[in-house]
Amino acid sequence: MFKQIAATLLALALAWPVFAATPVNVNKADAATLASSLDGIGPTKAAEIVAYRDEHGPFKSADDLSQVKGIGPATLERNRSAILLGDADAPAKPATAPATAKPSAKSTKATGQ
Repeated sequence: MFKQIAATLLALALAWPVFAATPVNVNKADAATLASSLDGIGPTKAAEIVAYRDEHGPFKSADDLSQVKGIGPATLERNRSAILLGDADAPAKPATAPATAKPSAKSTKATGQ
């Protein structure tokens, strides 16, 4: 009996990520949709995400969600593959530093390089 319970709990633990997060556009979804789609985000936190978005504009990266009080790195990582930012179906990528501009051919000729 104990082995059956342990096996069932292990199976549920391994299957949990499948039930955890459903892809959702955090820039368009209402609070109820956010709460039902994201792991660790309940109705109150989802309402705070919507309020933050309404006040500050759309999220530009998944990392922007960390500006909402109570959403930390663990919650972001757990949901990163389910966080959509635009109409594309691709999940949100981490914020990256802007690339530095390479000098153009004209600028290297002008400087003699």
